[in-house]
Amino acid sequence: MLRNPAEKYRPFPAVRLTGRKWPSRTVDAAPVWMSTDLRDGNQALIEPMNAAQKLEYFEMLVAIGFKEIEVGFPSASQTDFDFVRKLIDERRIPDDVTIEVFVPSRAELIARTFDALEGAPRAIVHLYNAICPSFRRIVFQQSKDETKALAVEGTGLIKEHAQARPGTRWTFQYSPETFNTTELPFAREVCDALAQTWRPTRDHKMIVNLPASVEAATPNVFADQIEWMHRNLGYRDSIVLSVHPHNDRGTAVAAAQLALLAGADRIEGCLFGNGERTGNVDLVTVAMNLDAMGIDSGLDFSDLATIRRVAEHCTRLPVAARHPYAGQVAMRGTREARDADADVDEHGANSRDKAGECVTA
Repeated sequence: MLRNPAEKYRPFPAVRLTGRKWPSRTVDAAPVWMSTDLRDGNQALIEPMNAAQKLEYFEMLVAIGFKEIEVGFPSASQTDFDFVRKLIDERRIPDDVTIEVFVPSRAELIARTFDALEGAPRAIVHLYNAICPSFRRIVFQQSKDETKALAVEGTGLIKEHAQARPGTRWTFQYSPETFNTTELPFAREVCDALAQTWRPTRDHKMIVNLPASVEAATPNVFADQIEWMHRNLGYRDSIVLSVHPHNDRGTAVAAAQLALLAGADRIEGCLFGNGERTGNVDLVTVAMNLDAMGIDSGLDFSDLATIRRVAEHCTRLPVAARHPYAGQVAMRGTREARDADADVDEHGANSRDKAGECVTA
């Protein structure tokens, strides 16, 4: 801690947004939900899930009601590649569920990704590259034009691979990684260039996913950023506008809820807020908050104690006792909590023991 934080830190700049509308809006419908537990959440684990755990978690997500599930990063590991193939080859993907996979803008990794997805009935291919000034300058030493060209090139390659496989219904998703610390006009410029390459339509939309890759501002600033993009993106009627909040400042749930007011259509996150550093946005809390407002979230958390047990077993991470809705203290007195306390089988006990080891190690 610094005696004078201003020596090192400065306030995040405000968004120049006149006539902002999100403060006077109310949420009246649930967003499209997308679970990143098996990709972003899994990458964040000290010991990533094995194939059996990933399958157990996938089947739980399906039972909860998720229709879009990011199942892995198949070009990054053989484990993820094999898991995607298992879902497809064994016909484990329900007709109303679309799997999603993650890939950077590199030709050989895009080709490997499409090998993994061969024969899938429906799939979302999720392209990303970091576009903020610090990444452009320090990490990649790229100009704005070079950064945009990398994303456009990847989009073109994905389009070519998709067109060569007409048996699958392909959806394209782009994440300008580090969006929340990027100049808004440049973020729009990159997203518009990709839309011009992909050519989405109202009947077959593309997804533009705006991540708070490292939470750096208050939720109202993030809402301003989302409303600015909502107003200014080209092809807006052919785009599903998605957000991917992280919880570095402890305000991811608030940021997600304000983003819905600001024009977002979709939320990506993990159950119980798993994810890198302090986690992705907690989809359980966001969904239950909607239910508490009288809005049907479309997700079934009626057996939250069992969902918690499976998540703890597969991730080896404990859900805090005072976690909103799902913690043992929050659930005390409910039938689910009593059943959970009474049913400490070897499977569950081991998961809690290992979770405790992770915390205290």
